[in-house]
Amino acid sequence: MKSISNKSQFVIDEDKKPYIIAEIGVNHEGSIEKAKELIDLAKEGGAHAAKFQSYKASTLASKNSPSYWDLKKEPTTSQYQLFKKYDSFNAKDYQSLSEYCREKSIDFLSTPFDDESIDFLDPLVPFFKIASADITNIPFLKKIANKNKPIIISTGASTLSEIEIALNTIKQINNSNAVLMHCILSYPTLDIDANLSMISSLKRVFPEHTIGYSDHTLPDKNMTTLVSSYILGATVIEKHFTDNKKLPGNDHYHAMDVHDLRNFNETLSKINLLLGQNDYKKPVECEFQSRKNARRSIVIKKDLKKGHIIKEENITYKRPGTGISPLHWDQVIGKTLKVDLSADHILDWSDFI
Repeated sequence: MKSISNKSQFVIDEDKKPYIIAEIGVNHEGSIEKAKELIDLAKEGGAHAAKFQSYKASTLASKNSPSYWDLKKEPTTSQYQLFKKYDSFNAKDYQSLSEYCREKSIDFLSTPFDDESIDFLDPLVPFFKIASADITNIPFLKKIANKNKPIIISTGASTLSEIEIALNTIKQINNSNAVLMHCILSYPTLDIDANLSMISSLKRVFPEHTIGYSDHTLPDKNMTTLVSSYILGATVIEKHFTDNKKLPGNDHYHAMDVHDLRNFNETLSKINLLLGQNDYKKPVECEFQSRKNARRSIVIKKDLKKGHIIKEENITYKRPGTGISPLHWDQVIGKTLKVDLSADHILDWSDFI
């Protein structure tokens, strides 16, 4: 079991359900009341954390920053203009949301995107989440590492060498093993681009790190992408969260809602039930009766007299498995009977001299 943070109300247990982050982001659209409603829904659906995004457009993007999302879903062509729509929350607003999360027994998180956000979020969050786009932002990584908190890093659009540079930058300052999140930095991510096998790759290349998944695919009713990521070993799972997937623009269209989240948790419960507690192959209790009655025993084909020496043509194998197992077929051949036996008798070791 690995704790994300002592201040977190939850821990990562790699043998149980993943730590689930409902990424509200800016789907509150500037409304504190809407943000609180989304926190309530995240808690209702079974998320462990409700996460926001803390930024100001002026410190995040230049006014000439082009889009990198599907313009059919979000028609704004300038990053600056899009971020300007949703950057109204200030430090006091995040303090209020943090307190509300505490009341609801769900972790409060927010991804910082500038130095000021790092500073005011520090006392509010149990750990820091770094967005994929900042994995090469060395001064930013150093400032977060200096807060001496656990860190989760999304790895969208990165190479292994860039991940290693980020980890080495953090480790020089902060001794916690960062959680690495497989992520595809594309909105929305097509199924063919999801490349969930990269989760296995990250686990192999960085065995000392917990590996998670941050998802941008369109959700289906079975939450197939998230379920698959868990089966592949993701122990922290993050997905955008909304109260209405039909709302236009921004992150609503590729987000999950409370019904999706609830379905995902129900499926996780079923998966963990199916996986069971034993990873060492052995009979389980429900098989004990079957093991005895559905297996075969060595059986006499016809009546035999005391003193008869057993030949292979005298015996066969039939259910139940309460007598001598066919495992001992060769040992039985050549044995001498000490009693008369009738056809269909299930042999026992006590039948022999």
